[in-house]
Amino acid sequence: MTSTTENSPVGHSSSTVTAAEARAVAEAAREQEWSRPSFAKGLYLGDFDLGLIHPWPQARADDVERGEAFMASLREYCESMDGRAIERDSRIPDRYLAGLAELGVFGMKIPREYSGLGLSLVYYGRALALLGSVHPSLGALISAHQSIGVPEPVKEFGTDEQKQQYLPRCAAGAITAFLLTEPDVGSDPARMGCTAVPTDDGGSYLLDGVKLWTTNGVIAELVVVMAKVPPYTAPDGSEHKGGITAFVVEMDSPGITVENRNAFMGLHGIENGVTRFHQVRVPEENRLGREGQGLKIALTTLNTGRLSIPGLCVAAGKWSLKIAREWSNARTQWGRPVGKHEAVGKKIAFIAATTFALEAVFELCAEMADAGQKDIRIEAALAKLWSTELSCQIADELVQIRGGRGFETADSLEARGERAVAAEQLFRDLRINRIFEGSSEIMRLLIAREAVDAHLAAAGDLASADASLQDKARAAVGATGFYARWLPRLVAGAGMDPRSYGEFGRLARHLRYVERASRRLARQTFYGMGRWQAGLEHKQAFLGRIVDIGAELFAMAASCSRAEALLRSTPEHGAAAFELADAYCEQARLRVDASFEQLWKNSDGADHAVSRKVLAGDYAWLEAGILDSSEGTGPWIADATPGPSAKENLHRKYRA
Repeated sequence: MTSTTENSPVGHSSSTVTAAEARAVAEAAREQEWSRPSFAKGLYLGDFDLGLIHPWPQARADDVERGEAFMASLREYCESMDGRAIERDSRIPDRYLAGLAELGVFGMKIPREYSGLGLSLVYYGRALALLGSVHPSLGALISAHQSIGVPEPVKEFGTDEQKQQYLPRCAAGAITAFLLTEPDVGSDPARMGCTAVPTDDGGSYLLDGVKLWTTNGVIAELVVVMAKVPPYTAPDGSEHKGGITAFVVEMDSPGITVENRNAFMGLHGIENGVTRFHQVRVPEENRLGREGQGLKIALTTLNTGRLSIPGLCVAAGKWSLKIAREWSNARTQWGRPVGKHEAVGKKIAFIAATTFALEAVFELCAEMADAGQKDIRIEAALAKLWSTELSCQIADELVQIRGGRGFETADSLEARGERAVAAEQLFRDLRINRIFEGSSEIMRLLIAREAVDAHLAAAGDLASADASLQDKARAAVGATGFYARWLPRLVAGAGMDPRSYGEFGRLARHLRYVERASRRLARQTFYGMGRWQAGLEHKQAFLGRIVDIGAELFAMAASCSRAEALLRSTPEHGAAAFELADAYCEQARLRVDASFEQLWKNSDGADHAVSRKVLAGDYAWLEAGILDSSEGTGPWIADATPGPSAKENLHRKYRA
């Protein structure tokens, strides 16, 4: 989220929003209750409850039967599409979109009572993986429409009338988008500049502002727009606080202009643009939820919507593994296939083990979401963060394994008579996933906020920079009681008993490690809380390592559970699954140990000092000797002042 300077019915300008105000807006939108158990939350508190993820959740037979039938039809259609044509033309052909609509792809997650397919999240993710393997722009298109576009928020927060009006239309192929980000507003919603001012008659809102990076916005029929409603007095005399609010908007409404179709280093077929709203009249009945509920709707939608990206990462891992295996057997160096040289073999082992873990993490999260019995907000966030980071490493290793051919385009390879392997395209396409739907840095902060929630609740005013010494003293008494009960539980656990988790065979030792590491992680978090108190929120490097450790522990547990489940369901793959899970856990343990070491032994202080001096210009002399061709081409952030558009409207529809 980001923002322009706000014009005044909304209040102060974006530049005057304080840190406290921004924090208050974000905190108010957080889902603060934990009415269902969370495996990942327990990990951060030293409570490794394997029973929450094992035995592996079982899908309903009906969901599996319908899912498999759909996947067979989708695979047949995908085989008829040309992903390289999408890459060359930077556009998904309209006939492909029409074909996907006919198959029901745009309604995969929409309930059957609203003409959708009602697929489970597991099969939705598998479908995205298949589509993404044709071209990742297809996965981005469907994900932006289905996971965070109109269908999901309307399904979760819409009225019966809104569901009847929009969901069948979306299922039939009306492409949708989710408009939140602005030219100067990313992850700080308090600075949002797009406004929705109620009309005098109270029957509509007038929407003004500019939204940036509107995926699908160029071809969308319907969009969900987040805008700030100013405080106002209604015609009946009632006072309204307003706030960030969600609206369903028809893209052919007067006053809407798609001013630019953006181009990127990857995802060349993505229909992503800049959308301007000028005095766009939106009927009151198009509002989703209450005024001021928009950010909560956005965050809730993203909780499960984030699982689409891990599904796409699984596809990247599987394709990379296939290419690495085939190429490393075909290419010979110094008398033997390159894959048999240890330097390359370690990269192959990393790709194979991590791909197994990628699939385990996605499928576990999706199965838990389908079952609906667990709170998976942290699991989904961890899956998004961890999957995007690890899949980018996979792509980097694949390019390295391929050597010069990894840097060469598929078209160039084919033109000189070789197999058209688009490794460099994979590298480019995956990079955005570490930014999409919450950058890795923001994801770490969001997860850290949930992970330390119990500490903040216990500490109370101890964790407040504004509290008085008297308030802190009172808070210390309450915190002492909490920690007196909690800390002793972190001393010992099942991970210290060599007989624990024996049913997992060779993987049991890894689960014992996870249990011990979970308690260690909780202790380290406590030490950080005690050392920095209110200053902990500014120790982003420390919190990032805490989050990354938990992500690896979650992936290890998921991989072990998945291997044991495969041993029971498909015994012919059981031994191989155990080998891959074992390999992943061995690799992950090294990363976890390193992160633990770096919690207290690092260069964070020195780096902070250097970065401040860089920003102050103290090292500007180091930049001498180069030319910057970007100078004079435009401002760092484009002007997004509300008003009529002076540009051609680039919006188009793929269907009548």
